[in-house]
Amino acid sequence: MDSIWNAVLLSIVEGLTEFLPVSSTGHLIITGDLLDFTGEKASVFSVFIQLGAILAVVVLYWERFWGLLRPRADRPFSGLRGIWLLILTCIPACIMGLLLHDFIKAHLFTPATVAVALIVGAIMMIVVERRDFHPTSTSLDELTPRLAFGIGCFQCLSLWPGFSRSASTIMGGMILGATRPLAAEYSFVAAVPIMVAATGYDMLKSIHLFTAGDIPMLAVGFVGSFIAAIIAVKAFIALVGHVSLVPFAIYRLILAPLVFYFMVY
Repeated sequence: MDSIWNAVLLSIVEGLTEFLPVSSTGHLIITGDLLDFTGEKASVFSVFIQLGAILAVVVLYWERFWGLLRPRADRPFSGLRGIWLLILTCIPACIMGLLLHDFIKAHLFTPATVAVALIVGAIMMIVVERRDFHPTSTSLDELTPRLAFGIGCFQCLSLWPGFSRSASTIMGGMILGATRPLAAEYSFVAAVPIMVAATGYDMLKSIHLFTAGDIPMLAVGFVGSFIAAIIAVKAFIALVGHVSLVPFAIYRLILAPLVFYFMVY
């Protein structure tokens, strides 16, 4: 029963934080540590429940993903061009992730490293929001190969647990010429292929850790993260055009010292 309650709590944390610029991985590490749900199996479970959050984005952006299979002349972000842009975004983090996977798992999945990443990411978010940008792209259909690849390079920052894939994608997009709403929307869409790749890689390497008895826990985690992610993405979409990244940065700066005080020292 404890494992089911752990699955419920972790799935809610995953779904609510996956697509916000606060780091779902960091929050899962912190929550897992508080629940005393740690170790290799717990780490893989945290990766698995991301599939529920991924499905939430596919459901919410079904028309966009369907357009990748059925191109439309009036939508440049569709068909083979849309797929190519997503590939360009995924390449940098996939390469870095494969090269650094074992190092990251061994050294960066701790409350201390997460706290540092929260602070570094928060400072960068504040700096980016203080800059005077002149966006050149306002919709997915205006996305260029240069912008897609550049966002992918920034996304490598999210390999540091606690930094946030959403934050790195949104900041990268804004720096390179996208509006904040576009950068946020693309962070949702681009998350799907890279998260599927990362999740699949982890599960293939660690599937032996699970047995048939773990199926209820995995199912609860999947469904919980799906529902929570639906709520979080809809809320963030409503806010992102009116709210900057600064409130999220302040939240991170408040959370980081608490993590240091209660979980590191």
